Amino acid sequence: MDFLIQRSRKVRFYFYICGMKKERYALFFDIDGTLVSLESHEIPASTIFALTQAKANGHRIYIATGRPITIINNLGPIEHLIDGYITTNGSYCFVGTEEVCCIPIPDADVRTMIDDAREKDYSCIIASETKFVVFNAHEDVERVFCHELAVSNLDIHAPWQPALEERIMQFSPFFSADYEEEILSRMPGCVSGRWHPEFTDITAVGGDKGAALLLMAHHEGIDISRTMAFGDGGNDATMIREAGIGVAMGNAIASLKEEADHITRTADDDGVLAALRHYGLI
Repeated sequence: MDFLIQRSRKVRFYFYICGMKKERYALFFDIDGTLVSLESHEIPASTIFALTQAKANGHRIYIATGRPITIINNLGPIEHLIDGYITTNGSYCFVGTEEVCCIPIPDADVRTMIDDAREKDYSCIIASETKFVVFNAHEDVERVFCHELAVSNLDIHAPWQPALEERIMQFSPFFSADYEEEILSRMPGCVSGRWHPEFTDITAVGGDKGAALLLMAHHEGIDISRTMAFGDGGNDATMIREAGIGVAMGNAIASLKEEADHITRTADDDGVLAALRHYGLI
């Protein structure tokens, strides 16, 4: 009998240890092309199911997007699952009402960007602390943001000057990838993260998704080895590199797939669900 009791205790202890090894993860998701389909502009049902299961299993869920908070308008079905936000590519991050980081673009670089857009005559979206406006709007802004990305609350005719009274978190200028190096040489306090062929996102140095993931993990008391990041664009590269596990969507650009630890299927082909199952998180 004593032997059976002792053996029973060992079995219980074994399963306790096995359970302890199933560490909880912090999951970081890009929005467009990752959580949200670029075709339907909605979160696939399989992704909603996967995130619901992940949350039920004790994992934490974070958004990591190039969008400023003012135009995050497509996460309704999963909003109740989200623990924190990395927005404007990492320049502004928060958990609930608590600010984790705010890294505005230096004033000198703000002036350079506005002057250059005026001189070269290209559209430039300005994301300040509370505003999302367009400087020198051309047809490309409405076509890309209002139609391709289904941003329903962008008024391209709103005055842009009030945004400059606040801290500027991000510019989204419409120019080619070839021009980025030239303009950034005159904006030393900034970096660029391109995820669309027609425009790029420019933020302050240190305001990228990878740096923000590290800050968020530290703030939340999460070991970086227990983080997993999902993305599809160039602005996700630093996050994919910094995370414990970097997952590229099937629709990701080639360079991001080369950086990733794992390549899953597309957003529309149950990519998030497949990756979380692959790693045994659900």
